[in-house]
Amino acid sequence: MNQGAMKTAGNGLGWLAIIRLGLVQAALGSIVVLTTSTLNRVMVVELALAAIIPGALVGVHYAVQLMRPVFGHRSDMGGGRTAWILGGMALLAVSGTAAAATTFLFDQSFALGFSAALIAFVMIGFGIGACGTSLLALLASRTRPERRPAAATIVWMMMVAGIVVTAITSGSLLDPYSHSRLVAVTASVGLVALVVSLVSIFGIERGAAEITTAVRPKTSFRQNMAEVWADPTDRLFTIFVFVSMLAYSTQDLILEPFAGLLFGMTPGESTKLSGVQHAGVLIGMALVGISGSLFAGRGWPVLKILTVGGCVLSAFALGALVFAALAAPDWPLKANVAILGFANGAFAVAAIGTMMELAGSGKPAREGIRMGVWGAAQAISFGLGGFAGTVSIDLARLLTGSEPGSFAIVFGFEAALFVLSAIMAMRVSGKRPNAASQYGALAAQPAE
Repeated sequence: MNQGAMKTAGNGLGWLAIIRLGLVQAALGSIVVLTTSTLNRVMVVELALAAIIPGALVGVHYAVQLMRPVFGHRSDMGGGRTAWILGGMALLAVSGTAAAATTFLFDQSFALGFSAALIAFVMIGFGIGACGTSLLALLASRTRPERRPAAATIVWMMMVAGIVVTAITSGSLLDPYSHSRLVAVTASVGLVALVVSLVSIFGIERGAAEITTAVRPKTSFRQNMAEVWADPTDRLFTIFVFVSMLAYSTQDLILEPFAGLLFGMTPGESTKLSGVQHAGVLIGMALVGISGSLFAGRGWPVLKILTVGGCVLSAFALGALVFAALAAPDWPLKANVAILGFANGAFAVAAIGTMMELAGSGKPAREGIRMGVWGAAQAISFGLGGFAGTVSIDLARLLTGSEPGSFAIVFGFEAALFVLSAIMAMRVSGKRPNAASQYGALAAQPAE
């Protein structure tokens, strides 16, 4: 068979295997929430550090994920993705525990504590990149097209569930707080996550054949990267991921302050508002899975419809927040935020499903590097989003002298980004128009 030729293979991942991979994603989320949320609070409150310190460390872990295309390329070149998933999870568990242990060093010396924390967060970024990219590539290459919307929903909802369960459980175990208790809880969560991942992924890669089988040419990273970027569909989708995820993440750090400053909500009330938003996210995610299953095989572009619709509804909800800023406190803020969460959840999972379709429908043996490119674009957006939101509020306040006006400007900018994302999403299809002509004849060839 010629180099790059492929043929149709088995039935791919079954539902039980997809749920097992969802457990791996949940394990990843359980470690991440401790290192980016709990440790952030400890540094600001218990260690009395400036908020910019944990903010910079979290930014570093996102910046390191620019290496995702490299991890994806290496997993594409053979040897199995399982090793990359487990290796990344092990590195994440160890480095997460090391990050928690730097609290002792901060008590002794800021320079020593920050240096150690910087190294730990670099390793956290490597662990997330290696594990997460390879996991998505495995899903993309071994999940049949009609199952991808539901698979994306299952995996992401399980990740959210892992974050919620870990936050509740670790929160009860951390009281009364001490640095030793933080390290013990983080190490325990890391160990449980690693064991769950090992048991969950065992045998999956051997038991489920790829949807298409192909010769994996030993081409260089630079060559493969150039091929991906030269593909107009891959390039447009990369830009879409960056813009849409920037719009998605910019409100992360300003929504609760907005509720407190303009609506007079207490910290407890604004935290509950965040809970309303996340409940909406889960419902939106569930919509994608149900819709994808109901309309699978009917030829409808379900993921495209939900991605575009989620972007448009997100723009509408953010536009409503512009009016909320100007009308505060006389505005149904909870309902507004619930709609925003619902729209964000539907858009995000539909976009992940489209990502899986595009990764699996392009040139064979490139799933990992495509997932890596899109994961890197997402990481950059998330790293910039929270920072951009807070800086934009300060700049708008400085220029306008108005608290409501500054929030209205930023929410309006986010709404515009979502409108732009919807326009780009309309031009992106999970089914490549040249896929049949480029690979169809090869797929029909018998294997040697």
